[in-house]
Amino acid sequence: MAKITMREAISQALWEEMERDPKVFILGEEVGVWGGTYAVTKGFYDHFGPERVRDTPIAEAAIVGAAIGASMRGLRPIAELMTINFAFSAMDHIVNEAAKMHYMFNGQMTLPMVIRTVGGGGRQLGATHSQTPDAIFAHFPGLKVVAPGTPADAKGLLKSAIRSNDPIFFIEHATLYQTRGEVPEGEHLVPIGKSTVQRTGRDVTVVTYSKGLEISLKAAEQLAKDGIEIEVVDLRTLRPLDMEPVLESFKKTNRAVIVEEGWLSFGVGAEISARIYEDAFDYVDAPIRRVAQKEVPLPYNRTLEQMALPQVEDVIKAVKEVI
Repeated sequence: MAKITMREAISQALWEEMERDPKVFILGEEVGVWGGTYAVTKGFYDHFGPERVRDTPIAEAAIVGAAIGASMRGLRPIAELMTINFAFSAMDHIVNEAAKMHYMFNGQMTLPMVIRTVGGGGRQLGATHSQTPDAIFAHFPGLKVVAPGTPADAKGLLKSAIRSNDPIFFIEHATLYQTRGEVPEGEHLVPIGKSTVQRTGRDVTVVTYSKGLEISLKAAEQLAKDGIEIEVVDLRTLRPLDMEPVLESFKKTNRAVIVEEGWLSFGVGAEISARIYEDAFDYVDAPIRRVAQKEVPLPYNRTLEQMALPQVEDVIKAVKEVI
């Protein structure tokens, strides 16, 4: 298997699916001539042409609205939003149209569309460009929300998303594009809605996804030096949420820490905690701990930004608390 960056893995997935299916096309701000804000679609415009790689105005509602219309007519659009923060400008289209049309019209239409967007902090982009509102989008039935944490999963999940007949909200963390990992060559699909164990352990179950996976695995390496072996469960998809690997792991370790970059209040960690208490209460040996971003708009200053974001040390502290 080749060891490539997450950026390359995502680009591969897009390229392969566009070669495979002529109904797939990309639209968004600067995706064509410029090659994408994060260079994911670099070279696509010259190869596939302006009909299938469409630069759009700075109008997120128009981008998502056009994708909805195209998907209803049988195409498979991939709408790129430069940042998840701009998805708020298209919120009505995303949650009142894309997420609901199949249901409201009794299955008479499908919406095979993907909304690719970049989330997360850590790049000093300021409070309005660094949010992690993943839980907001996962709240709405009818919209599948995917957030990979490894290059292999990024490629496999994106290819599955493009082939799906459901609207998919695909979140790529801004600081993970340069991370490297082994990615299977050839046809590589990862099922949407399936969590996985990324590291086995016996002492504490750590549930996480996306950027949280990276810091959890780093924490696992340090904790192992102290003889503490944590099991890391990667959600990969927030809706539909696959709790089976989480519960299986928790019934083995009897302790849990949930790690996310979003804010603590009303977040992914709150949902996971509630489900563990509801479905595995008899296995609880210690209060569940949550690691998340501090409850402030993310600062621009790099030192303050890192203080607000969850760190490896925060995961280590939480794990030792539950032990």
